[in-house]
Amino acid sequence: MEILFVEYPKCSTCQKARKWLQERQVTFASRHIKEENPTKEELKAWHEKSGLDIKRFFNTSGMLYKEMKLKDKLLEMPLEEKYALLSTDGMLVKRPILVTEQGVATGFKPEEWERLLS
Repeated sequence: MEILFVEYPKCSTCQKARKWLQERQVTFASRHIKEENPTKEELKAWHEKSGLDIKRFFNTSGMLYKEMKLKDKLLEMPLEEKYALLSTDGMLVKRPILVTEQGVATGFKPEEWERLLS
């Protein structure tokens, strides 16, 4: 399986993560999250593979998240609905996302990424 790096190129954290991968000579496929938003099926698979709380897949600091007042709405929302919501707009999704055979990580935490790549 090829490593997938899902990013928003203008995001400074995504830029740091890309540089980190390149410095370690990691070969990966890159995907622009705004131009090619993850599908509901991909999000469900990534969530299950990650072992993370679904909230970790939401860009909680993003303007869209705040405009939609999702902080409170998510508490009551069924999981399938959360996948559907995330699949509507890449700006709702936490980035970058690293998808490997070992697992999935959201956001850039070098120690987590290191573990996934080893």
